[in-house]
Amino acid sequence: MATPVSTTSTPLETAGLTVRPGRWIDGWNAEDPAQWESEGRAIAKRNLSWSVFAEFLGFVIWQLWSIVVVLLPDAGFTLTSTQQFWLISVASLVGATLRFPYTFMVARFGGRNWTIISAALLLIPAILLGIVVQNPETPYPVLLVVAALGGLGGGNFASSMANITFFFPQREKGWALGLNAAGGNIGAAIAQLIVPIAVTIGAVGTLNLHLAGFLWVPFILVSVWGAWKFMDNLSTAKSDFAGAAAALKEPHLWIMALLYIGTFGSFIGFASVFPKLIKDQFPEFSTFEVLGAGLSLAFLGALIGSLTRPYGGKLADRFGGARMTVISFGAMIVATLAVVLTLPLASFWIFLACFLVLFSATGVANGATYRMIPAIFAARGAATAGEEHAVGAQRKGAAALGIISALGAYGGFLVPQVLNLSQQTTGGYTSAFYGFIGAYAVLGALTAVIYLIPRRSLAGRIV
Repeated sequence: MATPVSTTSTPLETAGLTVRPGRWIDGWNAEDPAQWESEGRAIAKRNLSWSVFAEFLGFVIWQLWSIVVVLLPDAGFTLTSTQQFWLISVASLVGATLRFPYTFMVARFGGRNWTIISAALLLIPAILLGIVVQNPETPYPVLLVVAALGGLGGGNFASSMANITFFFPQREKGWALGLNAAGGNIGAAIAQLIVPIAVTIGAVGTLNLHLAGFLWVPFILVSVWGAWKFMDNLSTAKSDFAGAAAALKEPHLWIMALLYIGTFGSFIGFASVFPKLIKDQFPEFSTFEVLGAGLSLAFLGALIGSLTRPYGGKLADRFGGARMTVISFGAMIVATLAVVLTLPLASFWIFLACFLVLFSATGVANGATYRMIPAIFAARGAATAGEEHAVGAQRKGAAALGIISALGAYGGFLVPQVLNLSQQTTGGYTSAFYGFIGAYAVLGALTAVIYLIPRRSLAGRIV
């Protein structure tokens, strides 16, 4: 790895870069081959590595309550199922909403500076969680507020992705953003894997539930230090408010947001609720004791979904994003239907297998759908070539990526709430699963009709 850029105000003649105090870099141009090969690549990779770490912790904090909720009864808390669903889903609601302002924070404060701030903010929900779970008499509204603060981690995705996109040339953005996203998504799986182990290991007849929050404090402090020590601010990183405003007027943005709610929303929604579904349907399999520590297999869902996401992008590159999205929705329908049909068998292992197929399909769908967005806006630009436009298609496409990722995250709130509604009205989850099947069928058909049939509005392209 190249030597880190100096923080003095001495110009870097070799790269055409000037570094000012506060690690501000002037003259950054990732598309300049000479600059990229001499200094740019090393700088970009260094910033990417710390960005991935900070975003990973953001997802951990965002999804902490998904596993803590199922442990609360064993710690003496008395909560209704509806209260548990709200503790699980409220962080997704807050995180999705925060993604909108977080998108613009990098240009306002600098990528390094905002990573320091946003990572440090994760200390609030982590420490408060460690405090409130120690007393079973903690009022439910207090638990709900602390769970909602976990949404601070969900907002990190938007600012992290916005920051990294400025560091890499167009030809390498896909790889960098895919790695950044996958590194974050895996945080959900790690939280569900590590927390049951941490709170049970060495505990005799009780739970060290406070460790579910306190455990992450040292890692958060390391991420803050790493961002301060090794990351950089780019003076060339500017928010494109005009691009965002123009993108909001584009009908395809809203169509893609709907599709992304169905794909990423399903992934994050089912990832957050999977521990509770296992506890409700198969309580004896909720945790396994391994060498004196508790282990939940719920983490496998988020892990599989995270690992298959990059393959969705690769398959979309080869076969087309729309085609792979339709196929993925079909696979999601089959997997969800299999869950419904096999529930009467009361087999945990069949239940787990069906859900892992569902998570795999959502992962592929995430990558494929996200890949469609720039292709759609490029096609729109080709279709309207020669017309007068205040904002180009590429700028609108870049802005649309951030907006759609924010809107898609609301699925993390909708999925648990639909399951909650089903349980409260019918006493089970079957109605909710049939509802999801219907939604996936509609979204798959919508994708096929709009994006698999050549249209003049998309320059005759199949995206």
